[in-house]
Amino acid sequence: MLPTELLMFRVRGGVVEPKRLKPTPGNLQLAQTLIRTFEANLGKRRADLDEDLRVLAAGRPDFKVLRGMAHLLSNGSSTFETGGHAEPSLVRKKVFELAQAHPPSRLRRDLVLEQAARSLSNECPLSAEDVAAALYADLPDQQTLTAFDPPEPQALIERWDLAQAQGVLYRAYSLILTARPNEPARYKQLLKYTRFFGLMLTVEGDPVHGFTLTLDGPTSLFGGTTRYGLALSKFLPALLHVTKWDLTATLKPRRDLAWVDPKDEEWQFGLTSEDGYVSHYPEPKEHDSALESGFSERFVKLETAWKLEREVDLVPVPGGVILPDFRLAHTDGRSVLVEIVGYWRPEYLRKKFDLLRKSGRQDVIVCVSERLNLERAGVDPSDFDERLVWFKGVLNPKEVLAVAERLTAELPRP
Repeated sequence: MLPTELLMFRVRGGVVEPKRLKPTPGNLQLAQTLIRTFEANLGKRRADLDEDLRVLAAGRPDFKVLRGMAHLLSNGSSTFETGGHAEPSLVRKKVFELAQAHPPSRLRRDLVLEQAARSLSNECPLSAEDVAAALYADLPDQQTLTAFDPPEPQALIERWDLAQAQGVLYRAYSLILTARPNEPARYKQLLKYTRFFGLMLTVEGDPVHGFTLTLDGPTSLFGGTTRYGLALSKFLPALLHVTKWDLTATLKPRRDLAWVDPKDEEWQFGLTSEDGYVSHYPEPKEHDSALESGFSERFVKLETAWKLEREVDLVPVPGGVILPDFRLAHTDGRSVLVEIVGYWRPEYLRKKFDLLRKSGRQDVIVCVSERLNLERAGVDPSDFDERLVWFKGVLNPKEVLAVAERLTAELPRP
């Protein structure tokens, strides 16, 4: 994320357009120069780094771009730590205590530092110079750059671009996300991201025609909440791993900018999966949990006419969507869905079983960990008895296959 003063955008006809950088030789050189500046300051104080950056930005017309990139490097690629061998708060306490016993003078300062060094040397030897250095070593500008993971210049430019778009979303009060007809796994991935980042939404549509997700933005909630705005901004890099989508956000205009048209009551901001933004988040894992991964690994070792499929259609349900973990497909055309319920909060369990009931689907095998306290969560799974598989620790594929055979035994073959 970038602070508000480092965001760069323009508004044309009520539409917000974040600034984007092209990977020109000049921009790549700027990114490389910044990266080398951070590398040259390894082992030095943040104050020294800030001074180098100040000199670098002086007189440059693109100083906001430089400061934005530097902010991203400081907060995403750098590790700053308090240096020295003594706890600054303890050093300050001892020095201030000793200073009260001496009249003000240059000699007094040196004497106090030497006395403090002797007094604090019980755990490790300290000199007067060590004490002086430790006095305010925990202040941000006195911390030491202890590690730096340099990105490629191109990656830094891409990260800056995305940070501008994230900053715009931070002020949104409503968003409409359209997931176009897509692979089922992409829908599932998208909905899992919204849940992971704690976003509130309603879902309409189906896997054939696509889904429309309406999300509440941060400024629509009780006058605006920083936490939700941050979650919404963090959601964008995850969304970039999903294909075929369009996003429209409605924003409150910034009244602190002199060039803003006072007649503007709202702004619009649009994004699509084809806009070329690049995510700095790692690619999502194939499986969402060790339970799913372990089940899949054990299944492939079996000799069976059933095939375990990860690409599963979503099941629309009034009030939500069911995202089955797997499908079991038999060579003769029979199939069932598999939902694994592992370690989750009571609220999640209640919603999960409520959606399963609303779906009316009788072809969903529900695998439940015995470690879950369903009774305490207010969940009664008795109406799923025919389709329940209880497990401890690991889920046995043979038990799931046995239920699949029983459920589909009377079904006509395609």
